[in-house]
Amino acid sequence: MKMRFSRFLRSTLRAVAPLSCALLLVACGGKQGAASEAASSADAGQTTPAAAAPAAESTGGFDGQQAYQYVADQVAIGPRGAGTEGDTRAQQYIVGKLQSFGCPVDQEDFHASTPIGSVAMKNIVAKVPGASPDIVLFTTHYDTKRLPNFVGADDGGSSTGVMLELARLVCARKNALTVWVAFFDGEEAFNPDVWQDPDNTYGSRELAARLALSGDLGHVKAMLLADLVGGRNLHVKRDSNSTGWLTDMVWSTAARLGYKDIFLNDRVAMEDDHLPFLHRNVAAVDIIDLDTSNDVPYWHTPADTLDKISPRSLAIVGHVLIATLPELEQKFHSAARP
Repeated sequence: MKMRFSRFLRSTLRAVAPLSCALLLVACGGKQGAASEAASSADAGQTTPAAAAPAAESTGGFDGQQAYQYVADQVAIGPRGAGTEGDTRAQQYIVGKLQSFGCPVDQEDFHASTPIGSVAMKNIVAKVPGASPDIVLFTTHYDTKRLPNFVGADDGGSSTGVMLELARLVCARKNALTVWVAFFDGEEAFNPDVWQDPDNTYGSRELAARLALSGDLGHVKAMLLADLVGGRNLHVKRDSNSTGWLTDMVWSTAARLGYKDIFLNDRVAMEDDHLPFLHRNVAAVDIIDLDTSNDVPYWHTPADTLDKISPRSLAIVGHVLIATLPELEQKFHSAARP
Protein backbone atom coordinates (compact mmCIF):
# COMPACT_ATOMS: atom_id res chain seq x y z
CA MET A 1 0.00 0.00 0.00
CA LYS A 2 1.32 3.45 -0.85
CA MET A 3 0.69 7.12 -0.78
CA ARG A 4 1.16 8.51 -4.27
CA PHE A 5 4.07 10.68 -3.19
CA SER A 6 5.90 7.84 -1.41
CA ARG A 7 8.44 7.29 -4.19
CA PHE A 8 9.67 10.85 -3.84
CA LEU A 9 9.91 10.44 -0.09
CA ARG A 10 11.84 7.21 -0.44
CA SER A 11 14.49 8.80 -2.64
CA THR A 12 14.76 11.80 -0.33
CA LEU A 13 15.11 9.64 2.77
CA ARG A 14 17.78 7.49 1.16
CA ALA A 15 19.74 10.65 0.39
CA VAL A 16 19.65 11.99 3.93
CA ALA A 17 19.46 8.86 6.12
CA PRO A 18 22.50 8.43 8.37
CA LEU A 19 24.93 5.67 7.51
CA SER A 20 24.33 4.04 10.88
CA CYS A 21 20.75 3.29 9.81
CA ALA A 22 22.00 0.76 7.30
CA LEU A 23 24.00 -0.97 10.01
CA LEU A 24 21.01 -1.16 12.36
CA LEU A 25 18.23 -2.19 10.00
CA VAL A 26 18.48 -3.95 6.68
CA ALA A 27 15.20 -2.42 5.59
CA CYS A 28 15.94 1.21 6.44
CA GLY A 29 15.86 2.10 2.74
CA GLY A 30 12.29 0.83 2.46
CA LYS A 31 9.17 2.56 1.29
CA GLN A 32 8.96 5.33 3.85
CA GLY A 33 10.10 6.38 7.30
CA ALA A 34 13.58 6.67 8.76
CA ALA A 35 14.97 3.67 10.59
CA SER A 36 15.99 5.81 13.53
CA GLU A 37 12.33 6.77 14.01
CA ALA A 38 11.36 3.10 13.88
CA ALA A 39 13.92 2.17 16.50
CA SER A 40 12.68 4.95 18.79
CA SER A 41 9.10 3.76 18.30
CA ALA A 42 10.11 0.22 19.19
CA ASP A 43 11.72 1.39 22.42
CA ALA A 44 8.66 3.42 23.35
CA GLY A 45 6.30 0.57 22.49
CA GLN A 46 8.08 -1.78 24.87
CA THR A 47 7.39 0.48 27.86
CA THR A 48 3.91 1.73 27.01
CA PRO A 49 1.10 -0.76 27.63
CA ALA A 50 -1.35 -1.25 24.76
CA ALA A 51 -4.81 0.24 25.27
CA ALA A 52 -7.20 -2.51 26.26
CA ALA A 53 -10.14 -3.29 24.02
CA PRO A 54 -13.55 -2.17 25.27
CA ALA A 55 -16.05 -4.87 26.13
CA ALA A 56 -17.45 -6.57 23.03
CA GLU A 57 -21.02 -5.66 23.98
CA SER A 58 -20.04 -1.99 23.58
CA THR A 59 -18.57 -2.51 20.09
CA GLY A 60 -21.38 -4.33 18.31
CA GLY A 61 -20.17 -7.74 19.46
CA PHE A 62 -16.73 -7.22 17.95
CA ASP A 63 -14.10 -8.56 20.36
CA GLY A 64 -10.99 -6.42 20.02
CA GLN A 65 -9.02 -8.58 22.42
CA GLN A 66 -9.76 -11.66 20.32
CA ALA A 67 -8.73 -9.77 17.18
CA TYR A 68 -5.47 -8.93 18.94
CA GLN A 69 -4.91 -12.63 19.62
CA TYR A 70 -5.34 -13.35 15.91
CA VAL A 71 -2.64 -10.76 15.22
CA ALA A 72 -0.37 -12.34 17.83
CA ASP A 73 -0.87 -15.77 16.25
CA GLN A 74 0.20 -14.45 12.85
CA VAL A 75 3.24 -12.69 14.26
CA ALA A 76 4.22 -15.97 15.93
CA ILE A 77 4.36 -17.57 12.48
CA GLY A 78 7.05 -15.06 11.50
CA PRO A 79 7.58 -13.48 8.06
CA ARG A 80 4.75 -14.35 5.67
CA GLY A 81 5.88 -13.17 2.26
CA ALA A 82 3.86 -14.43 -0.70
CA GLY A 83 5.05 -17.82 -1.87
CA THR A 84 7.05 -18.61 1.28
CA GLU A 85 6.60 -21.29 3.93
CA GLY A 86 5.34 -18.64 6.34
CA ASP A 87 2.71 -17.62 3.80
CA THR A 88 1.52 -21.24 3.59
CA ARG A 89 1.29 -21.46 7.37
CA ALA A 90 -0.70 -18.23 7.46
CA GLN A 91 -3.10 -19.66 4.87
CA GLN A 92 -3.62 -22.76 6.98
CA TYR A 93 -4.23 -20.62 10.04
CA ILE A 94 -6.80 -18.37 8.33
CA VAL A 95 -8.67 -21.29 6.76
CA GLY A 96 -8.72 -23.15 10.07
CA LYS A 97 -10.15 -20.15 11.92
CA LEU A 98 -12.82 -19.49 9.31
CA GLN A 99 -13.88 -23.12 9.34
CA SER A 100 -14.07 -23.07 13.14
CA PHE A 101 -16.51 -20.15 12.84
CA GLY A 102 -18.70 -22.20 10.51
CA CYS A 103 -17.92 -20.02 7.49
CA PRO A 104 -18.16 -21.44 3.97
CA VAL A 105 -14.59 -21.06 2.70
CA ASP A 106 -13.21 -20.95 -0.85
CA GLN A 107 -9.46 -21.37 -1.33
CA GLU A 108 -8.59 -19.82 -4.67
CA ASP A 109 -5.11 -20.84 -5.81
CA PHE A 110 -3.35 -19.02 -8.61
CA HIS A 111 0.14 -18.31 -9.93
CA ALA A 112 1.36 -14.75 -10.35
CA SER A 113 4.10 -13.54 -12.67
CA THR A 114 6.46 -11.49 -10.46
CA PRO A 115 9.96 -9.98 -10.75
CA ILE A 116 11.33 -13.20 -9.17
CA GLY A 117 9.35 -15.51 -11.48
CA SER A 118 6.07 -17.38 -11.14
CA VAL A 119 4.89 -17.47 -7.51
CA ALA A 120 2.11 -19.67 -6.13
CA MET A 121 -0.47 -17.61 -4.23
CA LYS A 122 -3.84 -18.17 -2.62
CA ASN A 123 -6.83 -15.95 -1.96
CA ILE A 124 -9.08 -17.12 0.85
CA VAL A 125 -12.73 -16.06 0.72
CA ALA A 126 -15.46 -16.71 3.27
CA LYS A 127 -18.72 -16.53 1.30
CA VAL A 128 -21.76 -16.07 3.54
CA PRO A 129 -25.11 -16.33 1.72
CA GLY A 130 -27.70 -13.65 2.35
CA ALA A 131 -31.30 -12.99 1.42
CA SER A 132 -30.04 -11.12 -1.66
CA PRO A 133 -27.36 -12.23 -4.14
CA ASP A 134 -25.88 -8.74 -4.02
CA ILE A 135 -22.48 -8.80 -2.30
CA VAL A 136 -20.75 -6.69 0.32
CA LEU A 137 -17.05 -7.51 0.15
CA PHE A 138 -14.83 -6.99 3.23
CA THR A 139 -11.14 -7.41 2.44
CA THR A 140 -7.57 -7.41 3.71
CA HIS A 141 -4.18 -8.74 2.66
CA TYR A 142 -2.39 -11.28 4.84
CA ASP A 143 1.03 -11.46 3.18
CA THR A 144 3.97 -9.48 4.53
CA LYS A 145 6.68 -7.56 2.72
CA ARG A 146 9.71 -9.69 1.80
CA LEU A 147 12.16 -8.00 4.14
CA PRO A 148 14.57 -9.61 6.62
CA ASN A 149 12.98 -10.24 10.03
CA PHE A 150 9.73 -8.49 9.02
CA VAL A 151 6.72 -9.98 10.84
CA GLY A 152 4.16 -7.32 9.84
CA ALA A 153 2.14 -7.00 13.03
CA ASP A 154 0.40 -3.87 11.71
CA ASP A 155 1.03 -4.24 7.98
CA GLY A 156 -0.81 -7.43 7.17
CA GLY A 157 -1.41 -8.69 10.69
CA SER A 158 -3.75 -6.05 12.14
CA SER A 159 -6.26 -5.99 9.30
CA THR A 160 -6.23 -9.78 9.02
CA GLY A 161 -7.04 -9.98 12.74
CA VAL A 162 -9.92 -7.54 12.25
CA MET A 163 -11.32 -9.46 9.29
CA LEU A 164 -11.13 -12.79 11.09
CA GLU A 165 -13.14 -11.39 13.99
CA LEU A 166 -15.56 -9.76 11.54
CA ALA A 167 -15.99 -13.10 9.78
CA ARG A 168 -16.84 -14.74 13.10
CA LEU A 169 -19.72 -12.29 13.48
CA VAL A 170 -21.09 -12.24 9.93
CA CYS A 171 -20.91 -16.02 9.52
CA ALA A 172 -23.30 -16.36 12.48
CA ARG A 173 -25.52 -13.44 11.41
CA LYS A 174 -28.65 -13.48 9.26
CA ASN A 175 -27.53 -11.15 6.50
CA ALA A 176 -29.86 -9.32 4.13
CA LEU A 177 -27.02 -9.14 1.59
CA THR A 178 -24.50 -11.81 0.71
CA VAL A 179 -21.28 -11.07 2.59
CA TRP A 180 -17.82 -12.10 1.45
CA VAL A 181 -14.75 -11.69 3.61
CA ALA A 182 -11.65 -11.95 1.41
CA PHE A 183 -8.04 -12.42 2.49
CA PHE A 184 -5.70 -11.43 -0.34
CA ASP A 185 -2.26 -12.85 -0.97
CA GLY A 186 0.45 -10.87 -2.76
CA GLU A 187 -0.46 -7.28 -1.95
CA GLU A 188 3.16 -6.38 -1.35
CA ALA A 189 5.61 -5.63 -4.15
CA PHE A 190 8.54 -8.03 -4.57
CA ASN A 191 10.86 -5.16 -5.47
CA PRO A 192 12.07 -3.93 -2.07
CA ASP A 193 12.25 -0.27 -3.08
CA VAL A 194 9.70 0.45 -5.79
CA TRP A 195 5.90 0.16 -5.89
CA GLN A 196 5.34 -0.04 -9.62
CA ASP A 197 2.62 -1.76 -11.62
CA PRO A 198 2.19 -4.62 -12.08
CA ASP A 199 4.36 -5.60 -9.10
CA ASN A 200 1.68 -5.25 -6.42
CA THR A 201 -1.94 -6.16 -5.52
CA TYR A 202 -1.65 -9.63 -7.08
CA GLY A 203 -4.45 -11.15 -5.02
CA SER A 204 -6.98 -8.36 -5.37
CA ARG A 205 -6.39 -8.16 -9.11
CA GLU A 206 -6.94 -11.91 -9.32
CA LEU A 207 -10.23 -11.82 -7.41
CA ALA A 208 -11.53 -8.84 -9.38
CA ALA A 209 -10.70 -10.62 -12.65
CA ARG A 210 -12.38 -13.86 -11.51
CA LEU A 211 -15.50 -11.97 -10.50
CA ALA A 212 -15.60 -10.28 -13.89
CA LEU A 213 -15.26 -13.62 -15.69
CA SER A 214 -17.95 -15.30 -13.59
CA GLY A 215 -20.37 -12.42 -13.98
CA ASP A 216 -20.51 -11.86 -10.21
CA LEU A 217 -18.71 -8.51 -10.34
CA GLY A 218 -21.98 -6.73 -11.03
CA HIS A 219 -23.37 -8.08 -7.76
CA VAL A 220 -20.57 -6.49 -5.70
CA LYS A 221 -22.19 -3.35 -4.32
CA ALA A 222 -19.37 -2.28 -2.02
CA MET A 223 -15.78 -3.29 -1.33
CA LEU A 224 -14.39 -2.29 2.07
CA LEU A 225 -10.63 -2.69 2.53
CA ALA A 226 -8.74 -2.54 5.84
CA ASP A 227 -4.95 -2.21 5.98
CA LEU A 228 -2.69 -0.96 8.80
CA VAL A 229 -5.46 -0.47 11.36
CA GLY A 230 -3.88 -1.66 14.60
CA GLY A 231 -1.50 1.10 15.58
CA ARG A 232 -1.55 2.65 19.05
CA ASN A 233 -1.83 6.15 17.60
CA LEU A 234 -4.48 5.32 15.00
CA HIS A 235 -5.70 8.12 12.75
CA VAL A 236 -7.52 7.11 9.56
CA LYS A 237 -7.72 9.75 6.86
CA ARG A 238 -10.14 9.82 3.95
CA ASP A 239 -8.61 8.28 0.85
CA SER A 240 -9.27 10.57 -2.11
CA ASN A 241 -9.12 7.60 -4.50
CA SER A 242 -11.99 5.83 -2.72
CA THR A 243 -15.65 6.11 -3.73
CA GLY A 244 -17.20 9.23 -2.23
CA TRP A 245 -20.56 7.91 -1.05
CA LEU A 246 -19.05 4.79 0.51
CA THR A 247 -16.36 6.82 2.29
CA ASP A 248 -19.07 9.15 3.59
CA MET A 249 -21.07 6.19 4.88
CA VAL A 250 -18.11 4.69 6.76
CA TRP A 251 -16.99 8.03 8.20
CA SER A 252 -20.52 9.04 9.24
CA THR A 253 -20.92 5.66 10.95
CA ALA A 254 -17.63 6.22 12.77
CA ALA A 255 -18.77 9.69 13.87
CA ARG A 256 -22.10 8.33 15.10
CA LEU A 257 -20.23 5.75 17.18
CA GLY A 258 -18.03 8.43 18.74
CA TYR A 259 -14.80 7.90 16.76
CA LYS A 260 -14.32 11.30 15.16
CA ASP A 261 -10.88 11.47 16.72
CA ILE A 262 -9.89 8.28 14.89
CA PHE A 263 -11.64 8.69 11.51
CA LEU A 264 -10.42 12.11 10.43
CA ASN A 265 -11.66 14.30 7.60
CA ASP A 266 -8.15 15.00 6.32
CA ARG A 267 -7.48 13.55 2.88
CA VAL A 268 -4.67 11.52 1.35
CA ALA A 269 -4.40 9.56 -1.91
CA MET A 270 -3.72 5.85 -1.38
CA GLU A 271 -2.73 3.06 -3.75
CA ASP A 272 -3.84 -0.26 -2.31
CA ASP A 273 -5.91 -3.40 -2.88
CA HIS A 274 -9.05 -1.39 -3.61
CA LEU A 275 -7.71 -0.05 -6.92
CA PRO A 276 -8.42 -3.18 -9.03
CA PHE A 277 -12.07 -2.91 -7.96
CA LEU A 278 -12.29 0.83 -8.52
CA HIS A 279 -10.85 0.28 -12.00
CA ARG A 280 -13.76 -2.10 -12.66
CA ASN A 281 -16.31 0.46 -11.42
CA VAL A 282 -16.97 -1.19 -8.06
CA ALA A 283 -17.54 1.20 -5.15
CA ALA A 284 -14.60 0.78 -2.77
CA VAL A 285 -13.09 2.40 0.31
CA ASP A 286 -9.66 2.01 1.91
CA ILE A 287 -9.41 2.22 5.71
CA ILE A 288 -5.72 2.69 6.46
CA ASP A 289 -3.32 4.70 8.62
CA LEU A 290 -0.07 5.22 6.73
CA ASP A 291 1.14 8.38 8.43
CA THR A 292 4.78 7.34 8.71
CA SER A 293 5.87 10.64 10.22
CA ASN A 294 3.66 10.28 13.29
CA ASP A 295 1.60 7.11 13.59
CA VAL A 296 3.55 4.29 11.91
CA PRO A 297 7.26 5.19 11.75
CA TYR A 298 7.92 1.43 11.87
CA TRP A 299 6.27 0.80 8.48
CA HIS A 300 8.18 -1.77 6.43
CA THR A 301 10.90 -2.18 9.04
CA PRO A 302 11.62 -5.04 11.46
CA ALA A 303 10.16 -2.80 14.19
CA ASP A 304 6.61 -3.59 12.98
CA THR A 305 6.13 -5.96 15.91
CA LEU A 306 3.30 -6.94 18.23
CA ASP A 307 4.12 -4.22 20.76
CA LYS A 308 2.91 -1.66 18.20
CA ILE A 309 -0.63 -3.07 18.20
CA SER A 310 -3.53 -1.74 20.27
CA PRO A 311 -6.55 -4.00 20.92
CA ARG A 312 -8.58 -0.80 21.26
CA SER A 313 -7.69 0.31 17.72
CA LEU A 314 -8.68 -3.11 16.37
CA ALA A 315 -11.99 -2.90 18.26
CA ILE A 316 -12.77 0.56 16.93
CA VAL A 317 -12.19 -0.38 13.29
CA GLY A 318 -14.12 -3.63 13.72
CA HIS A 319 -17.00 -1.77 15.37
CA VAL A 320 -17.20 0.67 12.46
CA LEU A 321 -17.16 -2.14 9.91
CA ILE A 322 -19.83 -4.26 11.58
CA ALA A 323 -21.99 -1.16 12.12
CA THR A 324 -21.64 -0.14 8.45
CA LEU A 325 -23.06 -3.46 7.25
CA PRO A 326 -26.69 -2.65 8.24
CA GLU A 327 -26.31 0.71 6.50
CA LEU A 328 -25.32 -1.06 3.29
CA GLU A 329 -28.13 -3.57 3.69
CA GLN A 330 -30.63 -0.76 4.06
CA LYS A 331 -29.24 1.01 1.01
CA PHE A 332 -29.23 -1.98 -1.34
CA HIS A 333 -31.56 -4.66 0.02
CA SER A 334 -34.34 -2.23 0.83
CA ALA A 335 -34.01 -0.62 -2.59
CA ALA A 336 -34.40 -4.04 -4.26
CA ARG A 337 -37.70 -4.79 -2.53
CA PRO A 338 -40.86 -4.26 -4.57
